[in-house]
Amino acid sequence: MKSDKEKLQVLNNLVAHYGFQYWWEDENRISDWVSMILIQQTTEKNAHKALANLEPYLTVESLHEMELETLQELIRPAGFFTQKSNYIKALISWFISHDRDFDKFRAYSTEALRKELLTIKGVGSETADAMLLYIFERNVFIADQYAIRLFNRLGFGPYKTYEEMRKDFNHLTDGIPHDLCKEWHAAIDVHGKHFGKDKNIDESFLIS
Repeated sequence: MKSDKEKLQVLNNLVAHYGFQYWWEDENRISDWVSMILIQQTTEKNAHKALANLEPYLTVESLHEMELETLQELIRPAGFFTQKSNYIKALISWFISHDRDFDKFRAYSTEALRKELLTIKGVGSETADAMLLYIFERNVFIADQYAIRLFNRLGFGPYKTYEEMRKDFNHLTDGIPHDLCKEWHAAIDVHGKHFGKDKNIDESFLIS
């Protein structure tokens, strides 16, 4: 069993190596929020195309009032547009039911808010945690496939499921700066993409 100190070393070495990525820092939180639905099961390029189509309509009111068929056409480049249009509608309806007020959620514990987010159609564990981290500014660990594969390769696992790894890593986010917590996730994914292109990449720097 690897220690928390060793886990932290890997995470911090990743950020030191790749630098800050500043993901999902649009001033319009609705834009970032919707993009978390669009990015599911597609490439960043295709998600960005769909988001660009939505640019004039990225308000709660516009998305709520928009005809479903119109929304589907606009987000078609992201794929699974029928599903994703319903997910976006469900997300906006949920937000409206909570008075369209981000500040209201400050009273929620992170776990209570996570349970709420998981009730929204189309929001699974990974998407809920991305929303917690980037939209609601809560420190959580995103145990996505890049994270699972990386830490399994480095001998920390074997982790087989999202929740299994999250349970083992989430406490590491307690007490660290929120900006650093966001960058742990970004650095893991950036590194994972590099590894995908070159399976012979030297990862020894992460544990030294």
